[in-house]
Amino acid sequence: MAAIHLQNLVKHFGGFAAIKQMDLEIRDKEFMALLGPSGCGKSTTMNIIAGMENPSSGRVMFDGVDVSQVPMGKRGVGFVFQNYAIFTHMTVRQNLAYGLKVRRLPPKEIEEKVAKIAGLLQLEPYLDRPAAKLSVNILQRLAIGRSAAVNPSIFLLDEPLSNVDAAFRAVMRTELKHLQREFGQTMVYVTHDQLEAMTMADRIAVMDHGLLQQVGSPLEVYNNPCNTFVARFLGAPGMNLIAGTVIEQNGSLAVDCGPAGRSEALPAPLAAGLRKAGAKEVFFGVRPEDLEFASEGGAGLSMPVVFVERIGPRAILHLAAGDRTAKIVSENLVAVTTGERLRLVPRPGRVRLFDAGSGRAILEV
Repeated sequence: MAAIHLQNLVKHFGGFAAIKQMDLEIRDKEFMALLGPSGCGKSTTMNIIAGMENPSSGRVMFDGVDVSQVPMGKRGVGFVFQNYAIFTHMTVRQNLAYGLKVRRLPPKEIEEKVAKIAGLLQLEPYLDRPAAKLSVNILQRLAIGRSAAVNPSIFLLDEPLSNVDAAFRAVMRTELKHLQREFGQTMVYVTHDQLEAMTMADRIAVMDHGLLQQVGSPLEVYNNPCNTFVARFLGAPGMNLIAGTVIEQNGSLAVDCGPAGRSEALPAPLAAGLRKAGAKEVFFGVRPEDLEFASEGGAGLSMPVVFVERIGPRAILHLAAGDRTAKIVSENLVAVTTGERLRLVPRPGRVRLFDAGSGRAILEV
């Protein structure tokens, strides 16, 4: 087993708090992504798990055992860095075999393990080439393979695909997930790329300014963000958050978004949650792909198009009314022109509300 528990973790560098407080459980054989913008503390968290940094306070537990003061070399973890960290004077074969030789495995077993990992990562054509003559893409694949070859129970990857091209990233997302399932490892993956996190991870831990914001499955954090930061950070584009005031009409609640119009009556569970929270000023949240065109004259938001961004089979419509802005994702074939005013309604069940003061999500009751 290889479960990880970070208990009340805090890390300071002088007067700077890189991790203000963190309590996170990573399950045995789970693929956990640490997701957040640059400087949020995710790489520091990774380094503490690996043993490259010691926490200022709190504990790192592996399967219930405190390893906070155990040196990196004795923690049994594999680590892949953003900058490869391979031996360029060695061949691919020698790099893959290095950790196995250090562990003094029999030559035949080393040969078998090297062949297996080379096959999984499609490195067979390069086995006898010097690493110094490989492309960036192959170097990164080799770095992953060298750490994976020793089959660590915990595998840590710190933005390993950030320096490679887009096509290779797409390939490696699939291969890394396959690799994790093949070896049954607990994998912790640091990234600022939400696509990597959403496509590979079993669960995502979203971080910002040294604080853990939300932990959940990709669909949980995408569909039910706990605050406005998570709502904006996840999604391409992120969730629309339109400032508004709660109003009552005909016994129901709605949100008046000023120059952007007025929402339809809120669903009863969301209205009940709003009454319980007592919030008056809110952000009306809806994903760009969850907004639909409505006929003129009915309820719904109303905003003019200020820009049409056409990207392959889809279009992103940018709208603005006064200081309120929103985006819609639609098919590229939709005939919309700049300046045209659109009336919009969210798909059923897709509205999320956030308290304007705290930024926290208002939950249904």
